[in-house]
Amino acid sequence: MKVVMSKEQIENIVWRACDTFRGAIDPSEYKNYILTMLFLKYLSDLAKETREHYAQKYHGDLTRVERAMSRERFVLPPKCDFDYLYSRRDTANIGELINTALEKIEDENKAKLENVFRNVDFNSEPALGQSKDRNRRLKLLLEDFNQLDLKPSHLEGRDVIGDVYEYLIGRFAAGAGKKAGEFYTPPEVSTLLARLLDARPGNKICDPACGSGSLLIKVARQIGSDNFSLFGQESNGSTWALCKMNMFLHGMDSARIEWCDTINNPRLIEDSGLMKFDIVVANPPFSLDKWGVDTAQNDRFDRFHRGIPPRGRGDYGFISHMVEATVEKTGKVAVIVPHGVLFRGASEGKIRQKLVEENLLEAVIGLPQNLFYGTAIPAAVLLFSRAKTTTDVLFVDASKEFEDATGQNRLREADINHIVEAVKTFKSELLYSFRASRKDIVRNDFNLNIPRYVDTYIPAPTEDIAAISVEIERLEVELDSTRKKVQRHLVELGYGK
Repeated sequence: MKVVMSKEQIENIVWRACDTFRGAIDPSEYKNYILTMLFLKYLSDLAKETREHYAQKYHGDLTRVERAMSRERFVLPPKCDFDYLYSRRDTANIGELINTALEKIEDENKAKLENVFRNVDFNSEPALGQSKDRNRRLKLLLEDFNQLDLKPSHLEGRDVIGDVYEYLIGRFAAGAGKKAGEFYTPPEVSTLLARLLDARPGNKICDPACGSGSLLIKVARQIGSDNFSLFGQESNGSTWALCKMNMFLHGMDSARIEWCDTINNPRLIEDSGLMKFDIVVANPPFSLDKWGVDTAQNDRFDRFHRGIPPRGRGDYGFISHMVEATVEKTGKVAVIVPHGVLFRGASEGKIRQKLVEENLLEAVIGLPQNLFYGTAIPAAVLLFSRAKTTTDVLFVDASKEFEDATGQNRLREADINHIVEAVKTFKSELLYSFRASRKDIVRNDFNLNIPRYVDTYIPAPTEDIAAISVEIERLEVELDSTRKKVQRHLVELGYGK
């Protein structure tokens, strides 16, 4: 009888496997071991089931089976699968065996997996401890993962593994503190951006600061079909590897994810210029210090023609890149920024003014505080569009609508719906949104600080002085009557005169 594993069962088993590392390794580090092992287990079980299929199809003809296996999505070399490593779990060099297996898998799948495993070392003494402790931890890890059956036919649905991977990344982010923001955007915020951008079939979608790829996947899923192409850039090698595996586990094998510095060395290039996309979305690092100001002046892509952002704040460096990477006349951008981007002066003020004057800015949306991992400060979403039909800009103050969760606030479905509907209707709404004309923005000297446009002040209700005076007189009469009654009772009881 076939046993089907639910998403929740897999999540619980893998999360318990983390106990192997808790207390000994920081969550931001041991996530790489857990997620890599999940990927290896999935590849192994997928290959096992595929081999069984071909063995039945070709009546045990091993030559034809091997030929068919060599044409599959991934090639798994001998002695590199999970079952082999599990059988060797008691050997003294188990860490070395795992590393060797991963290296061989990379070599056999260079087009897809080259360098994906280079940032995780299962034989690392600094990370996993001295030989005895390291071997014990790896044995426990293999035993935990051996409880999983990840054959596709034994899973609840085609997206289960990808969803489990996303769940784990989210759990790791919750425990990683400030480092979490480097690789993960909260799912509710990703959903908000996906719905605001509303990608269409055939779109080319890019995230130039893609982290683990969660935001990019969420925007693509909004389409409702597989008719899209995904692109991303990520500067952190370990995070880039997580993103590559995330794409594969979601069946998005064709996604092109580059390991590079988006500002200083972008690799999504076409005809010696920036590759152009229908949609560009990102949650870039806030106010990055060493973002590349020294090379921006001579940028070969002329991304900073509106101005050079200041040395210690790279926000407009990313914004400039994103806007320049969009398709003319139809391209759209959604970017998460700190509120300082809306009002800071000097070169940032000049860039902001030009973006408005070029009629690229579509909406400014203020989000609640404490939504993001690693920072409690409130953030904003900037929407840019090359297809605007008005020079007006919509300002939305969504900062007060959220679930006050323990340790981390979150957007509820109703909160997301409210924001999306406000942008869709593009109308002013008392205490929530304001459709600002170009004159309004010029009058504010191109300062985009949301309170300048959305009045959230609720005046105190006016008081009816005459009615209050009448009520006071009534109460005084009632009080005088009560005092007289009390006095009479005291006299009857022999305490008064």
